[in-house]
Amino acid sequence: MNILLLYPKYPDTYWSFKHALKFISKKASNVPLGLITIAPLLPVAWEKRLIDLNVTSLTDKDIKWADYVFISAMSVQMASAKEIIARCAEFRKKIVAGGPLFTEEYEQFTEIDHLVLNEAEITLPLFLKDLENGNPHRIYRTDQFADITKSPLPDYSLLKAGAYVTAGIQYSRGCPFDCEFCDITALFGRQVRTKTPVQIIAELNQLMQIGWRGSVFFVDDNFIGHKSKIKNDLLPAIINWMELNGNPF
Repeated sequence: MNILLLYPKYPDTYWSFKHALKFISKKASNVPLGLITIAPLLPVAWEKRLIDLNVTSLTDKDIKWADYVFISAMSVQMASAKEIIARCAEFRKKIVAGGPLFTEEYEQFTEIDHLVLNEAEITLPLFLKDLENGNPHRIYRTDQFADITKSPLPDYSLLKAGAYVTAGIQYSRGCPFDCEFCDITALFGRQVRTKTPVQIIAELNQLMQIGWRGSVFFVDDNFIGHKSKIKNDLLPAIINWMELNGNPF
């Protein structure tokens, strides 16, 4: 099975940093962390390719290669996501979509074959099991939140690492607050769930192994949502790792 992981383009706004990136010879600010996190959840025997449209273009040859196209996007990427969906539909490719955009606005995407919504650690295995049995449903949803101590190690090897300014790591999900301007609690709940320091060190090790030497950015919506774990567990582990490895980041 050939799986094409597609990350839509950001619009030309402040958040894309499109024009500033030219000064430092980079293509994109942040890596598509969602797609490289779900990639290890897919069967090992499946061939996987990642195309980030903020870094490179999508060709017809790429689409023809794929048996399934997986798309993850945020709301700001809607226009690009719709363009991708239309192109893949021309080649009658099966599309699987997830992430914040589709979780919150899935009703707008009637042309998508399978919507794997909410947290993939819960919903993606359900889809994969049904697909294996030849009876995949269109929508997979859950009101539960994943135990992220069991989340897979993101596959940073799928990236064209030199194209990015920062490498992303997610330590926690959820936020204890409920600000009216923010949709994070709707997506991830108000209970702060964290990975273990062992998981974070494993991600740092993988980044170092693929040759990454730039900045590492924690993408958490509220990094200090659980202050005691940050101060007593995570930061000491990172400090020790950095010192042992010559401060590579």
